[in-house]
Amino acid sequence: MAIRKFKPVTPGQRHKAISAFTEITCSTPEKSLLAPLKKSGGRNSKGKMTIRNVGGGHKRMYRVIDFLREKDNYTATVKTIEYDPNRSARIALVAYADGEKRYIIAPNGIKVGQVISSGPGVAPEIGNTLLLSEIPLGTLVHNIELRPGQGAAMARSAGAYAQLTAREGKHAILKLPSGEVRMVLVTCRATVGTVSNPDHSQESSGKAGRSRWSGRRPRVRGVVMNPVDHPMGGGEGRASGGHPRSRNGILAKGFKTRNPKKTSKKFILERRKK
Repeated sequence: MAIRKFKPVTPGQRHKAISAFTEITCSTPEKSLLAPLKKSGGRNSKGKMTIRNVGGGHKRMYRVIDFLREKDNYTATVKTIEYDPNRSARIALVAYADGEKRYIIAPNGIKVGQVISSGPGVAPEIGNTLLLSEIPLGTLVHNIELRPGQGAAMARSAGAYAQLTAREGKHAILKLPSGEVRMVLVTCRATVGTVSNPDHSQESSGKAGRSRWSGRRPRVRGVVMNPVDHPMGGGEGRASGGHPRSRNGILAKGFKTRNPKKTSKKFILERRKK
C-alpha cells in the first residue's frame, strides 16, 4: 500500500499524491452486493439547502458491508480485495462455505485465499471476529461494537485501530485512535488487526477538480464574508475576524461541545487528546 507521486508536468500533478492501488485485485464489484446511493446535494426534503459546500461528484453505487459478522460456525475465504468509493478503507469480498458472499472491511495484511471466521472460540488471528472477552490483552482490534449485536461502530476508517488494554468485570478497556480511553462490554465483538490502507492520510488530491469529483464544492472562509453572512466577516482590509467561530457563532477552538450529561459519559475513562 504505497503512495504514488507524479512529476510536476502540470500544475495539478505538482502536489498530487494518490494510492498506488497495488493491493487491489479486482476492478468489478459483486453485483448482488450493490445498492443505489442517492445524493441530496445538501438539500432537505423540502429542497432547502441545509448543508453547504456539498453537491455534484461522480455517481456511485453503495457496497453493502457486513458490519455484524454474526455468521458463526462457517469459515469464509477471501476472494478479492476491492476499492470502495464510499470509504477510505479497502473492502474484501469473502465467500462462506455455504456459498453466500459478503463484503467486509479489509484488515491490513489480508490476502486473497486467506480463510477467516467469526464467533466464540475462534483463534485471535487477523481478520477473525470474536468477543472482546476472548481477545488477548494488548491486541490491536478494529470494527468494534458499542452494543452487543449492533454491528461495528468504532475504528472503521483507513489505518484505524484500538488497543485492548485491560478487562474489569463485564467491561473491556480500549484505547481508541483519538487517544480516548473507554469501557465497552466484553460481550461486544471486534475484529483482530488494523484497518487497511494506512497511507490514506498521506494522499493529496493536487487540484480542486478532484474535490469536485468527490462531491465537495468550494468553501468560502468566514473572514472574507460580510458581517451579515458570518460573525468573523467585515472590517477594513484583511481584518483578523475576531475569535474563531462557526457561522452560527459557536466557538471553534477549545470550546467543548459534548453534552456533559450524556449517558455514555460514565464509560469514558479518559477524554481524547486535544
